[in-house]
Amino acid sequence: MRFTPPTHMAPTVYVFDDDVSVRESLELLFLSAGWQVEMFELAHDFLARPRVALPSCLVLDVALPDLNGLDLQKRLIVDRADMPIIIITGYGDVPMAVEAMKAGALEFLTKPLSPAALLDAVRRAFDRSRALLTEAAELRSLQTRHALLSRRERQVMALIAAGRMNKQVAVELGISEITVKAHRGKMMRRMQAESLAELVIMAARLRSGRGDPGATAVPRSSAPPAACAEA
Repeated sequence: MRFTPPTHMAPTVYVFDDDVSVRESLELLFLSAGWQVEMFELAHDFLARPRVALPSCLVLDVALPDLNGLDLQKRLIVDRADMPIIIITGYGDVPMAVEAMKAGALEFLTKPLSPAALLDAVRRAFDRSRALLTEAAELRSLQTRHALLSRRERQVMALIAAGRMNKQVAVELGISEITVKAHRGKMMRRMQAESLAELVIMAARLRSGRGDPGATAVPRSSAPPAACAEA
């Protein structure tokens, strides 16, 4: 099942700059491209703004009155990872650019800004934001479906995804192979997994998103995992 972020609203560029003339020129540039624009002088005004799950990006000046732009970037990388950041500055140097890129900035541009380069960077940022929003929506759906599994179905999922065959799962859980097949069938339907390969991918994404999807402990077996599980 695929998810896409809402498309009824144009993507938004959030502009941070302490120079009102720069903010106004950037606003006109981005509006001419058909995007929504919100302007900020203070970082804390943006941090107090409610989050919206729409494609977006930040055009962020390093010099802000209340908070260094690179410090704000480090906060947003954690809190709003689906919002790519383009750093702009009038006095950038190589160490500053390296720091910004290491912290996750999509681009580092120096003033005077090239309109074409900036528009291209924002387009790439929106593409990245859409991809991140879609990925987050898919992960939430996976987590919801996984949470609806029974304790036994989660155990079966963890073992099957780890490469166990039905007979091995039966031994590890102390149940019959017929019972394993019944739990496996229900689990596959509830997870909306059409194949073993798809289930393995789901399990990996769940692990990366919130820890081990087989969180319920299962008995450990001395038998090594099978090279592949039964269909």
